Amino acid sequence: MKKPLAGAAFAVLLIGGAMAAPATAAGQSDAPAPAKQHTAQQKQQQKPQQKKPKAKAVDFAGTVALSNCSGSVVRVPDSKPEDPALVMSNGHCLESGFPGPGEVVVDQPSSRSFTLLDSSGGDAGTVKASKVAYATMTDTDVSLYQLTSTYADIESKYGIKALELNAAHPEQGKAITVVSGYWKKMYKCSVDGFVYNLKEGQWTWKDSVRYTPDCQTIGGTSGSPVVDDATGKVVAVNNTGNEDGQECTDNNPCEVDENGKVTVRKGINYAQETYIIVPCIGAGNKIDLGREGCTLPKP
Repeated sequence: MKKPLAGAAFAVLLIGGAMAAPATAAGQSDAPAPAKQHTAQQKQQQKPQQKKPKAKAVDFAGTVALSNCSGSVVRVPDSKPEDPALVMSNGHCLESGFPGPGEVVVDQPSSRSFTLLDSSGGDAGTVKASKVAYATMTDTDVSLYQLTSTYADIESKYGIKALELNAAHPEQGKAITVVSGYWKKMYKCSVDGFVYNLKEGQWTWKDSVRYTPDCQTIGGTSGSPVVDDATGKVVAVNNTGNEDGQECTDNNPCEVDENGKVTVRKGINYAQETYIIVPCIGAGNKIDLGREGCTLPKP
């Protein structure tokens, strides 16, 4: 796991992440073309095509800083303004410690506080949990805290909207941004591929997202939302990376394919897909593990 941090003093032990810069190219003709008499049909064909609206640039609005990790205020497509808001982070970021293999936490009281960030990464205010609605480190690595505030409360008080969880599986090659509320830093890269089983110490996660090398996430980025740059929706939650090149040990996850072949990628980082959460959230933002299509592990 991208180790939860006890305090900012750990920062001196960590290596900063690199940011990817898009390449651009430009070309021009050698000489202007001679003027021509255009027909009405040719003029019609030469009308500029309407451009698709550009996606809003990814920013920090809606992300949160935990005492030891990162997270975000999230909603599903059917969430209502009057629903109690949810904060998503990693299962390994729980204040009670790592859930064991096979352990699922549901409806556990919590009074944890989160620092809510605005679009520029400034501290907008504090939101507070009423409970851990769901958490596990089995098959995935996620925690969902229910807040004492509704989405409408947060938008009214801070002018901040929740990030929406994409209901579809992420796509290979898509440009993404890992947004860390703890460090107030973004890591930009692409989805390199998907891992059948990602094994780290006692835990195994299924169908994990593997980043391209540009996303050099560090301790404290655990729980950061992974945002699809094109849609602005959350497709995964950042959780781990292979630090030392070891095989399947703590902080050194390994990839295991369908045939049991093990691959180690030193310096490569990973996230857990979040589309699987969407079918498990019912009316009132209640976690309902019995809903049709819900595949999250059950207690």
